[in-house]
Amino acid sequence: MSQTGSTTSSSKTPERRAGSQSVIDKLVTERAEMLGLFCRVAGLEPFEHQHHRKPARKLLQEFCQVLVDYIAAGHFSLYERIVNGTERRGAIKDLAGRLYPRISDTTQYALDFNDKYDNGEDDEIADSFHDDLSKLGEALALRVELEDQIINVMRR
Repeated sequence: MSQTGSTTSSSKTPERRAGSQSVIDKLVTERAEMLGLFCRVAGLEPFEHQHHRKPARKLLQEFCQVLVDYIAAGHFSLYERIVNGTERRGAIKDLAGRLYPRISDTTQYALDFNDKYDNGEDDEIADSFHDDLSKLGEALALRVELEDQIINVMRR
């Protein structure tokens, strides 16, 4: 008996799960790159001399770009997959629904940081930089914790 043309829902499950794993892998890769740059940026000082500003600004701009890429990877890949119905497991949808408002708050903080510091100018780094970076670090730590809760359920 031939089964051409008919694909059961259960036979699509491994394909969907592979898609979920790919999205998770991309997010985790973006996160690792962002956290590495975060550590490097944390060592920046508000340089007063022009010759120190340019390398510091370049690193800060690179961090801001990777930060935005990481935020986008979460929002437009992982969360969109859950919201648009690609993710069918109820436990994941319920958990994401509970956690997403808190994740969204961290998104806004990261975007505000990016807007403040990725201005493309060689100005001195603001005196508030380390406080802003510390607050961003707290927001990112919360985001990672919340994302990991979702990722752990998705990997089951």
